[in-house]
Formats: sequence, structure tokens, C-alpha cells
Amino acid sequence: MKAVILAGGTGTRLLPLTRLLNKHLLPVGKHPMICYGINSLKEAGITEIMLITSRVSAGMFTSFLGSGAEYGVSLTYRIQEEAGGIAQALELAQPYIGEDAKFIVLLGDNLFEEPLAPHIEAFMRQEDGAMVLLKQVPDPERYGIPVFDEAGRIIHIDEKPAQPLSDSCVTGIYMFDSSVFGFIATQTPSKRGELEITDVNNVYARLGKLAYRHLSGWWTDAGTFQSLHEAALKFSGNGNDSP
Repeated sequence: MKAVILAGGTGTRLLPLTRLLNKHLLPVGKHPMICYGINSLKEAGITEIMLITSRVSAGMFTSFLGSGAEYGVSLTYRIQEEAGGIAQALELAQPYIGEDAKFIVLLGDNLFEEPLAPHIEAFMRQEDGAMVLLKQVPDPERYGIPVFDEAGRIIHIDEKPAQPLSDSCVTGIYMFDSSVFGFIATQTPSKRGELEITDVNNVYARLGKLAYRHLSGWWTDAGTFQSLHEAALKFSGNGNDSP
């Protein structure tokens, strides 16, 4: 199984820090943010990883991470020439993933303590489709929120709803089969001019093929000063020098 880490974006909520560094290279505890996702994948047995970032940030990542050998993984890089959304970035991975393959996607600013292996194993037992990992949060209006039917299946993901129907949000940890690339190809840009991953997940939901599991451990998307600070405190105080 291969993985894709998306590490582009402008990091506007973390300005002026992100004028100096791509946000995924900002320090969290003793390590740059990106190291935690790489390490989580390695611990789950996934060592073939594509990292997708912007042209302006590519040199920073290759200089710091190199081939990935220091971290026990093999890194491949792709450039997203213009910011066009998560789904557009993911489309760049199609030649790397290949046909009839399942893979996992991490947003590089998602930090979590829970092992990925049990969730990956559950997805591999799934015949086809996609899986999202959910997490209960106190502020669900900030996220994509799943809408469930009476049987407990996700029938729709509502993006940043004013009145959320659940306190569980969709985290930036996704697992897909290769049909995702065909679904991305049918999408049109949203009002903000991007191909939205929520729209892609909703295709799976309409087909009844969007599974989910809950994260029980700590999780954050470290894209604001508050969440970045909380993550730094979490990882600085875990008594472990490794990410």
C-alpha cells in the first residue's frame, strides 16, 4: 500500500510564520510538523510515500527530507503548480498509485497519536470504496460533518455547516480505491475555484461506499496558532524524542 501526503497550501492562518517556511515544516515540539505524518505511516508499515507540495516549497522539503532514507521511507515528490484544492492535488498522484490499488492520504497538518494500522487493516478488508476517519470535536462548524441515515451510514458530508447535525468531523485522513481518480475527473471547481475533496467523498457516499471509523485518541489540524501551540505542548510533553 502506498501513501500520499499533501503539503501544499499557503498557510494564511499562520502568517507571518509561513512567509519564512511552508507550514508543514514549522516546528512542533522537537520536529517539523511533516515528520509526524511520515512516522505514523512508517509505523503502519507504509514506506512508499508521495509528497505533493507547491513549487515554492519543494526545495525546502527535498533539502530537509531528501529521499526519505533517514526516516526509513522512500519519498517521491510532485509539484502542484497552482493552488486548486485537495482533490486537484490528489489527482497528481494517479500515475504513482497506478490501477486497482488502495492507498491512504494524509493532510500534512493533521497530527494525531493513534496508530493507523488498525484503520488501514479495516480498509483493506473492505471490498472497494473509500474510508474516512472521524473525530469528535467541540467546534464541528469548522469542519466537514457527516450526515448519517437511520442505519448509521454516511449519506452526505456537509462542509462547515452553520448548524452541524453531529459533533464528529471528517479528519484529513482518507483512504481510497483507485476509482477516486475517475470521480475527481468529473468534478467542477467550487465557488472558491477549487476541486473539493468533500465533493469527491460525497460521490462515494451517494454510492453507499463511504465507510468510516472513529479516532479515539488526540487529534488536531495544526493550521492555526492555537492548534499549533496545543500540538507543540502535546508532543513536547510526551517524553519521546521521536515524532
